[in-house]
Amino acid sequence: MSKQIIEYMKLFHGAFNISVMILIIYQGMLGLKIRKSDAPPIHIIKRHRKTGPVAVILGSAGFFAGMIITFLDVGHIFKYPFHFINGLLIVSALLTTYHISKKIKGPEKLWRNRHFTLGILIIVLYIGQVLLGISMVK
Repeated sequence: MSKQIIEYMKLFHGAFNISVMILIIYQGMLGLKIRKSDAPPIHIIKRHRKTGPVAVILGSAGFFAGMIITFLDVGHIFKYPFHFINGLLIVSALLTTYHISKKIKGPEKLWRNRHFTLGILIIVLYIGQVLLGISMVK
């Protein structure tokens, strides 16, 4: 595969994942509105519930696309070990957050707090991921 095509794929990968990060931040803002409200509007709850699985799928797709691009570029996936590990942590946190969301029932705090904590972790990891990715641009 042409090096030029791979370079374009890298740029698209970065732009795509920045878009996913923005979606995750939006998702977090919806979650905060729900969390802070005594009686959150049902349309916000529904939007949060519909957007969550999409964010998990898109975040995971971005990670796997990055692995494929790196493999096509250098023949293995560990050229950027910190970027890889951070991406793996993001996907793990996304999947865990989704799993935890299924356990949230009513005003119960245990699963809500875990969901909230992982959501913050995901945003922090994404910011770190973007900074790692930008540092790799030549």
